[in-house]
Order: sequence, then structure tokens, then C-alpha cells
Amino acid sequence: MTKVVFREERCKGCGLCIEVCPKKIIRQNPEKLNSKGYFPAEVIDMEKCIGCAFCATICPDCVIEVEK
Repeated sequence: MTKVVFREERCKGCGLCIEVCPKKIIRQNPEKLNSKGYFPAEVIDMEKCIGCAFCATICPDCVIEVEK
């Protein structure tokens, strides 16, 4: 099973990962702020992840790791 890990403290909530996800399973967590004041991204349904790593590739801050 694929596992997507976000370094939430480094995420600036730009939303690029949300836009490129083909399964539309990434969102900004509206209930959690990181120390910089941003809503970090998160995967809402890991079971649907296909491990394409588009999210990790597009992330300008290298916040996302995809483990297969």
C-alpha cells in the first residue's frame, strides 16, 4: 500500500498538490494550522492513492514523500 507523508510544519498551503492529484484525495486541513500560520495539506483517503507521486513532484518546498 502506498503511503504519502507531509512535513506539515514546512507546508505553506499553496494547493499545487491538490490540483495535480488525479484521484482528488488531497485537501488543506481546515482544522489545523502549522507554526507558520498555514493550513497544511493532507490525504483524506490513503486507500485510493495510486502512488503516482505527482504531488511530491510539484511541491516547491519538498514537503511530500510518497512511499510505495
